Order: sequence, then structure tokens, then C-alpha cells
Amino acid sequence: MSDIEILAELRGKDVTTMRDNETPEELRGKTPDELQGFLEILDAHLRTIHQDEDTGELRDKTPDEQKAFAYGLKLRDKAVKMIDEHRAVQEVFRRRPKAVEAAYANLGKDKDDAYGDVRRLTVPQARDKALRVLDDRNAAAHLRPDEKDEVEKQIRTSTDIARRILVTENEDYREAWMKLVTQPHPMLSPEEVQAVRAYNEYRAASEGTTTAGGFGIPVFIDPSIILTAQGSGNPFLRLARQVDINTNIWKGVSSAGVTWSFDTEASAVSDDMATLAQPTVTVFMARGFIPYSIEIGQDYPGFAQEMQTLLSAGYDELLVDKFTRGSGTNEPKGILTCLSANTNVRVRAATNTGAISAADPYNLWQAVPQRNRRNASWLMNVSLNNAIRQLGTANVYHASTVTLPEGAVEMLFNRGVYESPYMPNLTTTTSSTEGYVIAGDFSNYVIARRGGMSVELIPQIFQQATAGSAYGMPTGQRGWFAYSRIGGSSANDLGFRLLVNT
Repeated sequence: MSDIEILAELRGKDVTTMRDNETPEELRGKTPDELQGFLEILDAHLRTIHQDEDTGELRDKTPDEQKAFAYGLKLRDKAVKMIDEHRAVQEVFRRRPKAVEAAYANLGKDKDDAYGDVRRLTVPQARDKALRVLDDRNAAAHLRPDEKDEVEKQIRTSTDIARRILVTENEDYREAWMKLVTQPHPMLSPEEVQAVRAYNEYRAASEGTTTAGGFGIPVFIDPSIILTAQGSGNPFLRLARQVDINTNIWKGVSSAGVTWSFDTEASAVSDDMATLAQPTVTVFMARGFIPYSIEIGQDYPGFAQEMQTLLSAGYDELLVDKFTRGSGTNEPKGILTCLSANTNVRVRAATNTGAISAADPYNLWQAVPQRNRRNASWLMNVSLNNAIRQLGTANVYHASTVTLPEGAVEMLFNRGVYESPYMPNLTTTTSSTEGYVIAGDFSNYVIARRGGMSVELIPQIFQQATAGSAYGMPTGQRGWFAYSRIGGSSANDLGFRLLVNT
């Protein structure tokens, strides 16, 4: 019996039948990984009973649902207890004397290769070790719950991120990194030198490049990794499909689907082969520069730790801009740019006089293919959101939206509405086609990332040379030059529809 079938039977279970000293039949014979998977399915099932999936409102449970919910909570507690017991046993076996641990660590590798085991780890081993680092309260204490969830998701979906955590989230590398990005001539201990060497070797192996370049930001303060929809105003980080790659181009496969047919008896089957396409997303380099005085670098407590805050705001704003309207030349190709160039996805507004009519949201929603409406969202500028909220007038009762005390129209056709300030405002210009509102399944927009963010210290900033002077003089400032490689583009334009003025 599958986990889904077992969960379906919860509605017929009674919590009073579950004994404390017995393992419920739903949990018997499962491996730790299977228990973890079962727990995730159970949590999802309990949420559907407790809370409305679309509105988030708490549901009034029927007596049968209340009984099933109570049974599921008790079952969840037992599953968590079994998983915790397994981890505790594993921890006991991991606690070896340091001499024994060192001997194990040196098996099968050169004595001067203290971090070589990171490159030799299997995918499950790298993932599990990285998750243990994330669970370390000292290492991840500064992360908010949503940021920690994002890092965990990256660990589970990207072995590259998992290995990067293992070579950067340790005391030697963090100390070395802080010296390298704050001191022009740092003095590193032998352990710190070895930690930086381990990162360079990992980087060369995973990216296929030389080890020259910037110093990778430890993952737990890397804004290119821990940025989340909850912590930023970037709707793309929540809606789009995100992939990690080790090349400069992501290549996918798309198809309109296989066309089935009925054929006569004993006749050759018709050729129903789907037409396959290969969408690509190229990664580009996003750059940021932060100058600061030598005095600030010396006096600011925890200056290096503040890098996440200093870099994330500008990086996040850049991504919102480019994922919306980027040209695709030396920068990501924005969703608006992709759709504006495709006449097959345009829906013309009822009027081009700089206003939106009650029929426009209906027409746009109707034009979105049915399979894409299931997971669809809306994207628009605040001016369009304001125009839509004003449709509910005395003579247009069906166009009822929200009133001024509300923040904005957050739902249309029971789907979320998101804002990008880089979507166009309403305009009366008809000389060119202008896209106003996008509706569709944003998992068809792919964000490709290569590794994380790196940073270099510019030890001295010089003023620009002036007339009468062949060179500029130092300003008493240093600078951080940060860069991250990322790209974005639509993998399937037909999964969207764009409301245009003409």
C-alpha cells in the first residue's frame, strides 16, 4: 500500500486506537528516508484538512475531519520521534576519538589533501553532511526560518551547493575569508591556507575553470543563495523554476505534447510523435561594488558579516528588473521581453485609451491554456492593480474588487497577483505595442544559477586623474567587488498570455 493510499485512510482512523508503546502500521518497515518522505506527505495532507489551500483561511472541520486530523498529528509525532532516534544513534557512531577520526580521514588520499574527501563524497553523503552543518546552531543561528528553509531546499536539490557548504562553512575558511576581504595583506594560518585551497580545488572541479578569481562567500551569508520570496520583493524567486548548472547555458526540453488517435482494427498506428524543442538559458555576470573608508573597515563591528544586507538589496532589485524586462543581451531575458516578441500570446485590451475595462481580465484569463491556469499567477505594475480594483462600480457588479482600506488586489480568479515595478504603466500611446499584464504558469520561466556569489577586495581606491596630474591619488577607501552568474528566460511562451494596448 502506498503512502498516499495510507493517508487516504486516515479519515477512518481514531486516535484512541493508537497505543503509545506500539509502532503504527503506517510507519512499520520504513527506512529513515522513507519516514522523512512519509512525514512530508502527511504534513501536506494535514494542511489541506486544517487550512484552505487557496485563501489560507482556517477551515471548519467536520467531526470525521477532526478525528482524522487528531490521528494524523499523533502519527506525525511518532514519525518525528523515530527519525530523531535514528539521528541520535548515528551521532553516537560518529563520535570517534580525534586520532581515529584523523586516520579515517586520511584513508585513500594524500596527506596534504585534508579536504579531498569533499570531492569524493557521493551525492547522498554530501547532502547529509551539509544538512548537519545547517542544523548546527552556531553556524546558522543568524538565519531567519525562511532563509534556513531556502538553504535546505538548495542542499536537497543541488549537490554543488551541498559541497560548497562543506568547504566554506567551517571555522578555518570563515576566518580566512574575513581576512581576505578586509585586509590588503592578510596573514593566514596553515589551517586557513588549507581551507582556502580546498575551496579553490572544489571550485576548479565543479566549474571546470582555473582557481584564479574571487573568494566564495560562505553559503550562510551568500545573498545569491538565501534570498527568498519572504525576505525580498522579488516574485520571480517564488514563482519561477530555478535550476543550478555547472556550465554557462541551461538546456531543457519542451513539447506541446503527444497527439493521440483512434485507429481502425489491424491498421498501422498513426505517427503521433511530439515535436520536441530545446529552450536554453544563458547565465551572465551580475556585478556589485561597495566602497568604504578604511576607518569603517577598522571600526565597524562585524562588518564582513553585514555583507548579506549590504549586497542583497541591490542584487535583488537588479534581478526583479532584468527578470521583468531584461534584453537577453549580456543580461537575463525578461518575461515581458519574451512575450512581447511573440504575437501568439498577445490579448488585445478592449480599449487603448489608457484605461482597463471589466472585460480585460476575463478575456486574458480565458486565453490562458487550461493546463496552465491550474498553477497560474498574475504579474503587473501597481498602476494596473489600482485600475483593476476600481472596476467594481455600481453598474459593473461582477467586477467587484477591494476598497481603499485594502493594500491591493491580491487575488484574481482565485490566483495570486504579484507586482513588478518594471511592468509598464497604463498609457494612451498607440504607436507601439505595450504589454500591461501577464497571466500564466510562471514555472515556464527558468532562472539558471551557476554556483554562488564571490567577492574580491580592492585594497585601494584612487580618484580620477585630473588636469595637470598624470595619475589619481588614493582616497583612503577600499572596496568590495562582488559578482554572481545568473540568467533567466521563458522556456515556454505559450504557457502565458500578455494583455497589450494594441
